[in-house]
Amino acid sequence: ESVGELQQWGENVAKIILTAILLLGAIFAHMYGTCCFSLFSIFPQFSFKKDVKCQELCTKVYTKGKSEDKNVLDFLKRGMQLNYQHHWIVDNMPVTWCYDVEDSQKYCNPGFPIGCLVTTDGRAKDACVINSEFNKKNTFYIFNHVAIKITYHNGEGEGWRGARLVAATLEPKSIKNADAEKPTCEGLPMEVPGEFDSDLKITYTYSVTFEENNDIKWASRWDYILVSMPHTNIQWFSIMNSLVIVLFLSGMVAMIMLRTLHKDIARYNQVDQEDAQEESGWKQVHGDVFRPPRKGMLLSVFLGQGTQIFIMTFITLFLACLGFLSPANRGALMTCSVVLWVLLGTPAGYVSSRLYKTFGGEKWKTNVLLTALLCPGIVFADFFLMNLILWVEGSSAAIPFGTLVAILALWFGISVPLTFVGAYFGFKKPAIEQPVRTNQIPRQIPEQSFFTKPVPGIVMGGILPFGCIFIQLFFILNSIWSHQMYYMFGFLFLVFIILLITCSEATILLCYFHLCAEDYHWWWRSFLTSGFTAVYLFVYAVHYFFSKLQIVGAASTILYFGYTSIMVLIFFLFTGTIGFFACFWFVNKIYSVVKVD
Repeated sequence: ESVGELQQWGENVAKIILTAILLLGAIFAHMYGTCCFSLFSIFPQFSFKKDVKCQELCTKVYTKGKSEDKNVLDFLKRGMQLNYQHHWIVDNMPVTWCYDVEDSQKYCNPGFPIGCLVTTDGRAKDACVINSEFNKKNTFYIFNHVAIKITYHNGEGEGWRGARLVAATLEPKSIKNADAEKPTCEGLPMEVPGEFDSDLKITYTYSVTFEENNDIKWASRWDYILVSMPHTNIQWFSIMNSLVIVLFLSGMVAMIMLRTLHKDIARYNQVDQEDAQEESGWKQVHGDVFRPPRKGMLLSVFLGQGTQIFIMTFITLFLACLGFLSPANRGALMTCSVVLWVLLGTPAGYVSSRLYKTFGGEKWKTNVLLTALLCPGIVFADFFLMNLILWVEGSSAAIPFGTLVAILALWFGISVPLTFVGAYFGFKKPAIEQPVRTNQIPRQIPEQSFFTKPVPGIVMGGILPFGCIFIQLFFILNSIWSHQMYYMFGFLFLVFIILLITCSEATILLCYFHLCAEDYHWWWRSFLTSGFTAVYLFVYAVHYFFSKLQIVGAASTILYFGYTSIMVLIFFLFTGTIGFFACFWFVNKIYSVVKVD
């Protein structure tokens, strides 16, 4: 296509971006206005410094013989059996349930259970172990009373007016009130029989107390939660162990590569042409090593999307390390990631178009459209299907339709036009110049041993990168599916850097072995070698599902594997892009320093 058509196309895209930004401003103003109003009106209000003692919230009656009441009660029992938990928030802080554990330590859980169960053989499960009165066989005990304590820091003696909330804790209790209209919040536990053979009345109550504590500063109000998080010490030692192992292996790989390559290059530059023709090695494929790969369109699209994901991940983790995306800012991590992904469409279009042009491709419109729509389309379709299941199940976690429309507006209004802008500049640039010429007739690849064949090399390539992340992966999965907080972003950023080094060195090492075996099909192999780490991630997620979670039901299982598939696809593009560009740099480097007649 002519340069004039590209320039006109770029001007039209710029106009679309400006229009989309104005439109999105109106959409978000409407969304956040209605959203804040609706959320604000749902929850009950507390009056500051006004204690409440045994206040009735509501009374629920379950009548024997009514199928609707039986279904609701069975649903409640199922939640207690699976240890479902409440998660409350006050002033952007989780309301925690703090209790003593072994070694005189206190653990603060950012949620509290609906209730607990004593099995038919008299075994107390989950929270039923905290009270000896929970001892009746085949009985559920529902926590129908919560004693909430709000701790605040008073600023009168420090030169500022008002007070700041520094802690919010509660203690769940199971209490059977004799008189629902005048509850006393004292008495025997509230039993829910395993068999629904009589009418049942449950009265829900709460009490609130306020306590002043000027020793806790507002900036450190999360400390009492984070200090008590489980496995913190284990995580420290495990991460340090992984760092030592990975750094040692990386050093060994780097030393082997440098010494071997130095000898190869010196030997190739010293021998004459006749001796060189008799030898075998990576120099012999110099006329084919830069031959364009098959399916170069798809590879360039993957690399463009992988570049976008890499930059987004790096900036997000860097900001998280600086404290801008701490757990105190709810949703900040996801919001930052989405905004960065939308704004980074230009690098994706530039990298994809530049590489596609280097591969000799001419269908630039198809390349740009696939870069902008293929991988994001797969993620959005998966996400929409998962959200549809949440809608059908009536879950409060379902995203409103207006938010989905806003996401689509961000995608098509900003990300897609920016991808076109990046592609415009990428196609204007000349193709990447290769250090050696490509022969017209492809060289025949000799018979390969088992370890230099494509599949074994790709499978082996993902082991080392996965080895340096699987410990962090356990804690990340816990934070997603087990409602535990993840806050050690410094270590995560360090593991991210080591993952970059490990993916790069493992791919370079295997690429070197294949080139020495005179197999020059390295383009796709370099991408798939490090990208195969995502397959190990999926296998670990399956193991985590069956060994750590108690998910039952088809809908919940589909949700778990649906969201896991999104994570695996993103990780595949991310790691594959790292391995490709490391190998691309390596191949260009070694063939640019060797003499080729």
